Amino acid sequence: MSALATFLRQRADDDVKRLTAAERIRLALSLGDDDLRLFCAATGLDTDEARRRLVATRQHGRHFSASAARP
Repeated sequence: MSALATFLRQRADDDVKRLTAAERIRLALSLGDDDLRLFCAATGLDTDEARRRLVATRQHGRHFSASAARP
């Protein structure tokens, strides 16, 4: 990684560390909203359908594990 990239990443990390918990949550939610808007723009889907597809994609491949349920 270049020195500039390392510097910018460190500065961004420092900025986030200075945020309160509530501010970090707001930031995370706004980033998610931004990503949803970009996905809608890229796919031409409306917000509800895009959200359904993203949820389905996240769930794909997640199966109940019997071993995880054992005490």
